[in-house]
Amino acid sequence: MACPQCDLLHKAVVLQENHKMRCRRCNAPLGTQRSDAFVRVFVLALTSLLLMLAAVAFPFLELRAAGLTVRTSIFDAVTTFSEGLLLPLSIAVAALIVLIPATRFLAVVYTLWPLIRAQPPLRHARGAFRLAETLRPWAMTEIFLVGISVALVKVAGLASISFGPAFWAFVALVIVTVFHDNSMSRQTIWRSLDPSRR
Repeated sequence: MACPQCDLLHKAVVLQENHKMRCRRCNAPLGTQRSDAFVRVFVLALTSLLLMLAAVAFPFLELRAAGLTVRTSIFDAVTTFSEGLLLPLSIAVAALIVLIPATRFLAVVYTLWPLIRAQPPLRHARGAFRLAETLRPWAMTEIFLVGISVALVKVAGLASISFGPAFWAFVALVIVTVFHDNSMSRQTIWRSLDPSRR
């Protein structure tokens, strides 16, 4: 396996419980083996799915200016540009901030569900986990949150802003996603899905 920082090649070894593997050259982490790794990643993926559902279902922001009140949700943000030439933009927003992250977390849940119960992987678990890994760079919930924050700085002087439950669910989703990605030992999951090890 290659170090993600300096590309030095290492021989992949099976780690003992609660041990870490680091690069010999740059000391970058290469992998860990935790006794509860599958359960932790599964719970974080399931939590992310529930937070995504809350972020889509509830109001995101409320703007008040000149006696007018406007409530908006993520669904409203997606459908705003859903007519004419801007339809591709609407599809891209829906895919990058809702559909791709939700699909990724569903694929992780599908992959890990039998593994946390010490059962053989499901039939298409390898394909599901490969899909989750392929979609990882395209799940842009944190980019959406940064964009919203920049826009709110511009709007704050023009209107009174109140954050809805969906905003806080989205903030929590970004935090949980970071923990999810940092807790996942991809090497261990791939090894568990290897049919030759069953």
